Amino acid sequence: MSDMDKLNAALDAVAAGRMIPYLGPGIAGLSDAVPASPEALCARIEAEVRVPKRSTGNLWSAAQYVESRKFRATLDDIMHRAFAPGLGQANAVHKALAAMRPPMIVDTWYDDGMLAALDGQSGWGWVQGVSRNGEWIEIWTRTYAPDGTERAEGPDSGWETLVYKPHGMARKGSSFLMSDSDYVEVLTEIDIQTPIPDEVRTRRTDRGFLFLGCRFDDQMLRIFARQIAKRSGGQHVAVIEGELTRMERKFLDELNITRLDLPVSAITDALAATV
Repeated sequence: MSDMDKLNAALDAVAAGRMIPYLGPGIAGLSDAVPASPEALCARIEAEVRVPKRSTGNLWSAAQYVESRKFRATLDDIMHRAFAPGLGQANAVHKALAAMRPPMIVDTWYDDGMLAALDGQSGWGWVQGVSRNGEWIEIWTRTYAPDGTERAEGPDSGWETLVYKPHGMARKGSSFLMSDSDYVEVLTEIDIQTPIPDEVRTRRTDRGFLFLGCRFDDQMLRIFARQIAKRSGGQHVAVIEGELTRMERKFLDELNITRLDLPVSAITDALAATV
């Protein structure tokens, strides 16, 4: 079976509710208006704030420097402009997944394209990671109904589709994780799953993950992917084009992920034929 055949089979499993799509920045990059990788976003930050050499090229460290030396409001402003409403518009992948309505979609980038694709439909909602910067209570996530109303009781188990944004969202009125200080407590607790909502854990049970637009050449990205996929079931598949780093190969082997050496454009081609 060719890699394209395997991708088509995985997308069929998503449509049938047997696999969970896990979206990385490469999918948001299809909109061609927002930073499409941690490196590109880091470059955007560095274009506005000069960071020390030790932080250059490291998104989380650069964000921490901006937050510490220029205040959180400066980091928020850069992010709000980088992911301003209308920039990360719903693209072909977002729209196809919105039509499929799988039980859960994990969206790990800071744009709101997936939410835009689902806008106007009922029976869904989203839960997102939030920064504890300025918070006085122990909080890991916030949950929202389709109209943006916050739900204190958490995700509705009756929702047909739950969008999970573990790193949050960079739009005004929302919150996101980016700086080292944002992640310090999350990383302390994530191994025992505390920051991951119960409904997310429930919906991943007996399902595999289809990783789209993701790279795993960064430790932070590997940690989150590992813990979100933890205790799930079924086959995992990742569409990653080109040469893998040593740590990526190790990670794929660890999670028993089948790697498909295909470009992001192959995903849109396959979805066009599926939906």
